[in-house]
Amino acid sequence: MDIRGTSIGQSIFNSRTSKTYHERIEFPLNCSNSVNLPQTCPENYPSVFQPQESSARTCPDYFRWIHQDLKQWKSSGITEDMIERGKPSADFRLVIVNGKAYVEKYKKPYQTRDVFTIWGILQLLRLYPGKVPDLDLLFYSGDKTMIMKRDYKGLNATSPPPVFHYCGEKAALDIVFPDWTFWGWAEVNIKPWEETLRAIKKGRERIKWEKREPYAYWKGNPYVAKDRVELLKCNLSDKNDWNVRIYKQDWGKESQQGFKHSKLEDQCSHRYKIYIEGATWSVSEKYILACDSMTLLIKPKYCDFFSRSMVSMQHYWPIRRKNKCRDLKFAVEWGNNHPREAQAMGKAGSKFIEETLTMRNVYDYMFHLLNEYSKLLKFKPTIPSKAHRVCAESVACLQKGLWKDFMVQSMVKSPSHKLPCALPPPFEPQAIQASLDREDKITRQVETLETEYWKKTKP
Repeated sequence: MDIRGTSIGQSIFNSRTSKTYHERIEFPLNCSNSVNLPQTCPENYPSVFQPQESSARTCPDYFRWIHQDLKQWKSSGITEDMIERGKPSADFRLVIVNGKAYVEKYKKPYQTRDVFTIWGILQLLRLYPGKVPDLDLLFYSGDKTMIMKRDYKGLNATSPPPVFHYCGEKAALDIVFPDWTFWGWAEVNIKPWEETLRAIKKGRERIKWEKREPYAYWKGNPYVAKDRVELLKCNLSDKNDWNVRIYKQDWGKESQQGFKHSKLEDQCSHRYKIYIEGATWSVSEKYILACDSMTLLIKPKYCDFFSRSMVSMQHYWPIRRKNKCRDLKFAVEWGNNHPREAQAMGKAGSKFIEETLTMRNVYDYMFHLLNEYSKLLKFKPTIPSKAHRVCAESVACLQKGLWKDFMVQSMVKSPSHKLPCALPPPFEPQAIQASLDREDKITRQVETLETEYWKKTKP
């Protein structure tokens, strides 16, 4: 896969394989001279996937959740009627027929989440041409989960419709898919994931862990969730010092000032970083974990596609939602008294992100999820009458400014020379519960340490 100017291209085609790099043919964005003309989709891009390597590595452990997310439809399959009934819950419908993508939009979502999600899927088609099977899916690009289990119970209950979304929760059946920010979040000047990660890795080298501020850091918009507003109470005040330093983010002001004070690579200045959900999950999780700071993760209600394989006290320190300030103060005190262990936890979280959340794995997750989903379809996908063909040119050529820049930066310019990673099998029966039990046990152990700490500390 050739992606000019990104670390994916560099990691696959390093100096030892530079000959292979130059021999590969690139298919850059081909926009017409006039922005007023409709963009046609070039037909010269390869339609058949021809990898040079026959063996495939095994995918990371979090890929196992693909089976779990689709389990609801394993016995019944997915019918056209289910798709029709799910349309009110979706922002758009995506159909792939013979390797070509078609989109029917139902409503305008927040910002350009849908546009960059569609862009990401188009890059998958360019990475593995002809490999993604025909399919028909619905996608919701808002925050809250849409397909709730409670709505599909009882004698007269219908089968739940399959809807793809960025997050899931215990009470929902949303099919979890990588979020739009992997290809960039233009509205807040966050670059595509590979470039952002590279900047964070460089930024975290500026201050060694032991030289960083010995406090827990959080910066963001607190007014999108009750939990975040409550977190403000933990900030430094005349009455209390909970070892927490909170900075409110005013995105409107930042936009006017050119985002000078919101660079993610400048936010690795503290030994500890707090992750707290927003309206639901937050895309900030990967950026926070990448800093090498020990992540203090306030117990989440929602999950994204990769975080379900993270382990508390290995990749992060667990914090209770109802006891935030006291828990955060104790975690920082513990870390400052056990610097070697705290630093190791921070590095383990970053290593998890760097090694398992590569763009190659993001694309492979998408590939396997879509492939397994297509196997469940009980009908042959056809192009909806109101759908329109989409390709890299039809999406990117009409964009301007950062929106176009980020698409160009994240565009797959050549098919992969490798097979997708091999999808691991589903979890064994009881394995998920056993994992949850382990997490509960670890959390109780941390709570015991905290209780002992506060007994010894004067109120």
